[in-house]
Amino acid sequence: MAGDTFGRTADGHEVRRHTLARGTLRVRIIDFGAVVTGIECPDRDGRIANVVLGLPDLKGYETVSPSFGAVVGRYANRIAGGRFSLDGRTYHLPTNDGGNTLHGGKRNFGLHLWRVDHADEVSLGLSRLSPDGEEGFPGNLSVQVHYSLPADGVLRIAYRAWTDRPTVVNLTNHSYFNLAGEGAGDVLGHRVQIEADAFTPTDPEQVPTGEIRPVAGTPLDFRTERALGERIRVGDPQIVFAKGYDHSFVLRGQADTLRRAAACHDPASGRRLAVWTTSPALQLYTGNNLDGTLVGPSGRIYRSGDAVCFETQRFPNAPNIPSFPSAVLRPGEAFEAVTEFRLTVA
Repeated sequence: MAGDTFGRTADGHEVRRHTLARGTLRVRIIDFGAVVTGIECPDRDGRIANVVLGLPDLKGYETVSPSFGAVVGRYANRIAGGRFSLDGRTYHLPTNDGGNTLHGGKRNFGLHLWRVDHADEVSLGLSRLSPDGEEGFPGNLSVQVHYSLPADGVLRIAYRAWTDRPTVVNLTNHSYFNLAGEGAGDVLGHRVQIEADAFTPTDPEQVPTGEIRPVAGTPLDFRTERALGERIRVGDPQIVFAKGYDHSFVLRGQADTLRRAAACHDPASGRRLAVWTTSPALQLYTGNNLDGTLVGPSGRIYRSGDAVCFETQRFPNAPNIPSFPSAVLRPGEAFEAVTEFRLTVA
């Protein structure tokens, strides 16, 4: 399946949009940034809506997108000070989040055209080569992302990567969910549960300190289902630093094993989302930096709290914190991760 034309990049390359469909689920993906531009599914009354935020055209994804639906890397989340050391050598990265590097730098994987390796009605394979030195990272990194719909209501994302030099890797999909529908307003009434007993607290620049802190007694305790808005304005320093939720949770269970990480429920529409992953951590983000300047395909503006992200990944700033699980990838090894977004109604 060739897909349809979504536009042309500023340097003239055609971008195609591919639609995957199974049962009641439709997922739309472009080969620019491996971006998920739409996830369409029914509510309890059978009404279909797109449940992820996005932009009306390619220019928006190229110039102003806060990584809507993109695969970000080479290193998702933050690396402190825009530098890390590996095997005795220090690497310097572009800083794009204060003095830190966020999601791999100024031109992360979500801002590149990917090659289409395979496309049919229920799956799409994309790949790219991140050359040695791209955004300061060492090694030629070959990356594959495979989207598929293995069952009605299930979007599966599988990542693989190889390198010819020691490097660090952390890949995730950065979809912004609103289960009431794109442009429907805030998600503070969405109810969330996370399979985590601990999180990684941050400093005021939102860089993990290296501590792993129990969620008990904090506004980050989602061990039982709670509304996102219940404690999002509590004056806890962690909430203040992030202007809401933007925190990495240490998931229960064995990393590299597919297990449930989180669940989200919109009582108004009846839509439910379950997040399953092989990754060790999950970043919960409530779109705190959306400020009303972006307009979605619905023609409505996006404001802080209008979406929630469930970014399955390795630990933020792990290259600089030896006590965190290693994010190093060496020649002869493969980076592999799987995440599933399972959508149902109740």
